[in-house]
Amino acid sequence: MKGEALDFTHQAQPMRVLFRSGAVPDAVPDEVALLGLRRVLVLCDDHGLDTARAVAASLGDACAGLHAGAVTHVPVDVADLAVEAAREARADGCVAVGGGSVTGLAKAVALRTGLPIVAVPTTYAGSEMTPVWGLTEGAVKRTGRDPKVLPRSVVYDPLLTLTMPPVGSATSGMNAIAHAVEALYAPDSTPIVSLMAEEGVRALAAALPEIVADPSGHDARSRALYGAWLCGACLGATTMGLHHKLCHVLGGTFDLPHAETHAVVLPHVLAFNAPAVPEALAALRRALDVPDPVRELQELGERLGIPRSLADLGLTAADVDRAVEVALGAPYANPRPPSADDLHAVLHAAWAGEPPYGG
Repeated sequence: MKGEALDFTHQAQPMRVLFRSGAVPDAVPDEVALLGLRRVLVLCDDHGLDTARAVAASLGDACAGLHAGAVTHVPVDVADLAVEAAREARADGCVAVGGGSVTGLAKAVALRTGLPIVAVPTTYAGSEMTPVWGLTEGAVKRTGRDPKVLPRSVVYDPLLTLTMPPVGSATSGMNAIAHAVEALYAPDSTPIVSLMAEEGVRALAAALPEIVADPSGHDARSRALYGAWLCGACLGATTMGLHHKLCHVLGGTFDLPHAETHAVVLPHVLAFNAPAVPEALAALRRALDVPDPVRELQELGERLGIPRSLADLGLTAADVDRAVEVALGAPYANPRPPSADDLHAVLHAAWAGEPPYGG
């Protein structure tokens, strides 16, 4: 950047972040009180019930109820039930305890009701750092941005991520890396975003192999959650491009698992965009300490034991054509505009687990 005149606009997200091992459940009541909330609905999914119950108990009279209805991709009917639960409980806020699906459900409630959110992440999804919401209806996932769905407070406790199994940790972490990679070449990226993205990728790429080797290692879990925080903040500050568009299509239309889909697609979209994003590649070379970031991200996924192809996730060869059709139906920002043939080649390589298509 030496010799260049800086010219950018950076929008910082208005939220409070508490990062401390062992913070949950005791810190959550304090965050709720700081926001002046008196009746909060605790949201979770079936996997996170134990942690959510502990949080609910810590809230005492401030807990207006617990709703365990979160599922992947936030179907509209599931969101409707959560909104109804919040209204019946006369809640003045929500506490989301879990991964991206739970945070997404809380955002759906906030979108309809305006209720503030306190997020307690248990994965590396990063949704808690963004004003982005998503809802799935009729096999189509719609997304949007609205400041009222951005959590007002986030409590990061690395101990909560110990329940993620090794492969789940790996896919969640690769999902977070994808947020930072795309932010590096977003049309509204800034030097601040680039710094956060590079540091987030560096932290996660170093920590994830350690977590897979020793899932109980607290230090690696802490560094991974720190990296996920940074990567999520990058996603929240920038416009999503081809990578996220394809993953939303694959998730919303074909119900593929969220984190695993991001992990598989990541090197393929980066390979396609590589000729148009030299500065992003330079940042990734520094973060990963390798000459070829595309190859390293694909090999990192293999070393971590994540699925290698979209076929492994349940996508069929015929589905590739349909995914291309859906992806072409909505505009999105991308540094290298893809043709239908390009999209088909990228998705086919990801489906087959072949080397990434560079065009």
